[in-house]
Amino acid sequence: MTVPTPPQTPLVDTLNAEMASAWNGADGEDWVAHADRYDAASAAFDPALLDGARITATDRVLDVGCGAGVSTRAAARAAPAGHATGIDLSAPLLAEARRRSAAAGLTNTTFVQGDAQVYPVESGAYDVVISRFGAMFFGDPVAAFTNLARGLRPGGRLALLSWQELARNEWLLVLRRALAAGRPLPEPPGDAPGPFGLSDPDHVRRVLAAAGFEAVDLAGLPGTVRLGADAEDAFGFVSGLGLTRGLLGGLDDHARRAALADLRAQMAAHATPAGVLFGAAAWLVTAHRG
Repeated sequence: MTVPTPPQTPLVDTLNAEMASAWNGADGEDWVAHADRYDAASAAFDPALLDGARITATDRVLDVGCGAGVSTRAAARAAPAGHATGIDLSAPLLAEARRRSAAAGLTNTTFVQGDAQVYPVESGAYDVVISRFGAMFFGDPVAAFTNLARGLRPGGRLALLSWQELARNEWLLVLRRALAAGRPLPEPPGDAPGPFGLSDPDHVRRVLAAAGFEAVDLAGLPGTVRLGADAEDAFGFVSGLGLTRGLLGGLDDHARRAALADLRAQMAAHATPAGVLFGAAAWLVTAHRG
């Protein structure tokens, strides 16, 4: 089996430069510090990604937006005679991914820094491309998925997880409402870079068709997001999120205290014996290269 050789210099499209800066700064360091929490939050959806990817023992897999590498490691275990390559913008997260892969004793993983939108993917180098909530942020999704399609062999498979629309994701809806403190907040669009960038099924189908993918399918996945072991644990986590800091930044002291009190109350209201759980909904998007 030939393992694709990564270039030595990471490339970033100018459309994604701001995001690259964030993920190589405070956002990336924060994610490393709380990697287990972030991975556990959406772990309920992980089995569907592996089922959709249909990884075989000898497959070469590219994991887009791999973060700390939980999905790359899962792919590597599913392809013991193959190889899993994780690509991400964030150097801190990639360092953590390498550390965790080594600690797990995996010898068939590689992690490279780069922007999958412009990364010089070797033509036909991969059998499967996967992404665990990492493909919604492309500045030019058609260009990005065209590049990824180029990296797949003919007939190669794509499987990714993305969030459905905000209204179907209680976890984020509740956070936004608590932190809005009575202010109107704009609805995130379903066709712009961000957490809901691949939430509109028609947009997803248009993008992937334009990129050269066929048999595009979106399967709805109801599930839960786990934000902590109990109310105080969850509050400690969500109160430090970038989203929380951003929404609190425009409030005066009184409004900020009230918003945090509401947030704490919401964590308590959703506490269960299995942890603090909120309703969530994702898409499992599958397709293959024509």
